[in-house]
Amino acid sequence: MKKKCDVLVSVLMGSDSDLSIMKEALETLKKFDIPYELFLTSAHRTPERTTNFARKAEERGVKVLIVGAGAAAHLAGVIASQTRLPVIGVPIDATSIGGLDALLSTVQMPGGIPVATMAIGKAGARNAALMAARILALGDATLRKKLQQHAEQMAREVEEKHKKLECL
Repeated sequence: MKKKCDVLVSVLMGSDSDLSIMKEALETLKKFDIPYELFLTSAHRTPERTTNFARKAEERGVKVLIVGAGAAAHLAGVIASQTRLPVIGVPIDATSIGGLDALLSTVQMPGGIPVATMAIGKAGARNAALMAARILALGDATLRKKLQQHAEQMAREVEEKHKKLECL
C-alpha cells in the first residue's frame, strides 16, 4: 500500500471477512500501479467513522471509492451520500441467499445518490478496480495505455485457449 498522501483509490470493506473478495480489487489496482488504501468501516456499527472517512476522502486526494459489503450492504450508499466522488459498489455473498441481498441493497439507490454497482463477489471486485482505472485514465494517458495493453492481453489469451481446443 502507498503512503496515505499518494492514494487515488480507497477500497472500503464492511467487515474483515470481506477481504478474501476485495483482494481481487487490490491485486488489480497493484497491476496498474494505482495507489490505494484499504479501510475497514461499517455503516451500521461505526456510522460516525464511516461518515468522517467519506467526508474527508476528497481533501486527501482520493479520486474513486470502491466499497465492498455483504448482507444489508448499505455501506456504499452511505459513503455515496457523504461525498461527490465516484463510488463503485461490490456486493459480497455473506448470507444464505447468495449475495442477492447485498446486490439489491447496493444497486437500488434513490435518485440523486449514485453508486456504480458491479457483480457479486470476486469478478465484481476485479471489475470495480478496472472501472476505477478507467475513471482515472480519463486524465492519464499512461494508464489508458496500460488498460489497452490489458485488453489486448485478454484477447490473446482467448485466441490461445481456442487453439488448444482445436487440437481436441
